[in-house]
Amino acid sequence: MVRATSGMPSAPWLLQWAYLGRVIVSLVVFIAATFYFRAIPPEFIVILAFAALASVIVSALSFWYTHIRRAHPGMTFLYSQAVFDLALVTTVVHVTEGANSQFPALYILVIGISAILMPLASSLLVTSLASLLYLADIALLHPDQLSVVVWLQIAVFVSVSFVTGFIASRVRVMGAEHEVLQQEVKRLRLEAADILRNIRSGVLTVDGRGTVVYANPAARQLLLLPSEPLLGRLLEELLGDRVPQLLRAIEITQTSGRKTLRSEGQVRGADRSFPIGVTTTRIDSGGDGPPSVTAIFTDISDQKRVEALHLRTERLEAVAELSASLAHEIKNPLASIRSSIEQLAKSSRADDDESFLAQLVLRESDRLSRLLNEFLDFSRVRVTNCRELDLGRVVESAIAVVRQHPDCPREATIALDRAPVSLEGDEDLLHRVVLNLVLNALQASDGKARVAVEIRDARIDDLPQGVSLDPAVLLRVSDDGPGIPPELRERLFEPFVSGREGGSGLGLAIVQRAVLAHRGVVLVDTPPVGGTVFSVVIPSKGTSEAAT
Repeated sequence: MVRATSGMPSAPWLLQWAYLGRVIVSLVVFIAATFYFRAIPPEFIVILAFAALASVIVSALSFWYTHIRRAHPGMTFLYSQAVFDLALVTTVVHVTEGANSQFPALYILVIGISAILMPLASSLLVTSLASLLYLADIALLHPDQLSVVVWLQIAVFVSVSFVTGFIASRVRVMGAEHEVLQQEVKRLRLEAADILRNIRSGVLTVDGRGTVVYANPAARQLLLLPSEPLLGRLLEELLGDRVPQLLRAIEITQTSGRKTLRSEGQVRGADRSFPIGVTTTRIDSGGDGPPSVTAIFTDISDQKRVEALHLRTERLEAVAELSASLAHEIKNPLASIRSSIEQLAKSSRADDDESFLAQLVLRESDRLSRLLNEFLDFSRVRVTNCRELDLGRVVESAIAVVRQHPDCPREATIALDRAPVSLEGDEDLLHRVVLNLVLNALQASDGKARVAVEIRDARIDDLPQGVSLDPAVLLRVSDDGPGIPPELRERLFEPFVSGREGGSGLGLAIVQRAVLAHRGVVLVDTPPVGGTVFSVVIPSKGTSEAAT
C-alpha cells in the first residue's frame, strides 16, 4: 500500500498500521503481564488474553474489509474502529495501574489517527469519549490517582485532537486543491498531446546534441520520414539533404539564440517536392548544457497556390484593360489602312507586283483584325446573362462542338462522367470555358488522346487551404498527354503565352477570366504519371449578385 500523493497519508495506508499496532500492543501487554507483572491478578491476565484475541480477530476482519475486499472505510467503520481501540486502551490502562502506568499515551495515538481520518467534529467526539473513559476508569476504580496530572492528560488529549484535526483539515484542503491542479494539468497535457497529434503542422524538438526528443505525426509525414522510431536519433542523419533549410534554421537558433520566423524551405522527396514554412524557438535547459530547439513547420503549397491565384487575377485584369485600350486604338487605323489598300489594289495603274503586295497587306490586315477581336473578347469577358443552368448540358454541348473542330483527331476519346449539378452562371462563358479546356487537352496530346471530363459537387479537399466556395460545383478536365513543360508552368495563364506553335496564348487566359467572373478558381496539376488536370471550382449560388 502506498501513501497518498497529496502529502496526507491515505486511509488504507494509515489503517493497516493501526491494525498492526493494535495487535502488537495487545500481544506485548498480554505477554508482559503473564511473565513480568507478578502482582496482576489471574483474572486480569484472562481479560488481557481476551483483549489480545479480540484485537487479532477485529484487526484481521478489518484488514479483509479494507484491503482485500477494498471497501471504502466510511464513517461507521471508522467510528467502530475508534470505539474498539478506546475500549482496548482503557482495558490496558486499567489493568496496568491506571494513571501510574505508561499506557495512557495510547489514547493520544487513537485520537491522532481519528483526527487524520475523520472530520474535526468527529475527532472531537472521539476525544470526548476517550477523556470520559479515562476519567471514569480513574475515578471509579483508582480514585486515589485522581489528581491534577489526570486533568493535564485530558487537556493533552483535547489539544492533540484540536491541533491534529486542524492540521489534517488544512492538509486535506490543500490535498484536494493539489488533486484538482494535478487533474487540470493532466487534462491540459492530454489536450496538448491530442492537439499536437492532430494538427497539420509538424512539431519537432531536438536537444543540444541534435537528437530528436519529440516529433508529432505531422512532422514525420511532412518530412517524409520512415515509419521506424525517431526518438533518440540524430536529425541530420534522418533528414540528410532532404530539408537543408530546416537543419540550418535549427542550428542558427541553437548557436546564436536567434529565432526563425516564417522562413521558407523546400522538402525534396523521391517523387515530390513542396515548400514549407519554418519557425524555430530555443528552450534553455537551465544548466551548462546546450539548449534544445523546437521547430514548427507546415506545408505552404496551398498558400503559394492562393497567392499565385491572386497574382494571376491582378495580372489578367491589368492585361485586359491594356488589351481593350490597344485594340480600340489600333482597330480604327487598321480599318483605314485596309480600305486604302483595297482602293489601291483596284486601281487600273497597279501592276502584278503591286497587286500581289496589296493582297499580302490585306491578308495580314485580316489576321491582325482577328487578333484584335480576340483581344477584345478577352477584355470583354463579363457575366451578362446569368441564370440557373444544368452544367451537364452545357458541357455536352461544348464537347459536341469540339468533336467537329479540325484539331480534334478521329481516334481521340472524350469521356464524360457527370453528376446532376446546377449553378447560376452565364451559359456562353461556361461554354467557352469547357470548349477551351477540352480543345487544349486534345491539342496537347497525341492522335489517340484520351480526355476525361468530370462534373460533380465540389468537396473541401478539392480546394487549397484559404479558399472557401461552399456550396460549389467541380468541372475537371484531364488528359494523358506529355504534361506541361516546367518553363511554361508558372506562366500558363498569362496572355500570349502558348506551348503550341501558332497559338495566340489567349485560350487559358479567357478561361481564367471567365471563371473569375463566376467568382470561381482554376487549378492545374501535373501528376507524376503524366498528363495534365485542370480543375474549375465555381460557387453554385451568388454569381448573379456578383454580376450586378
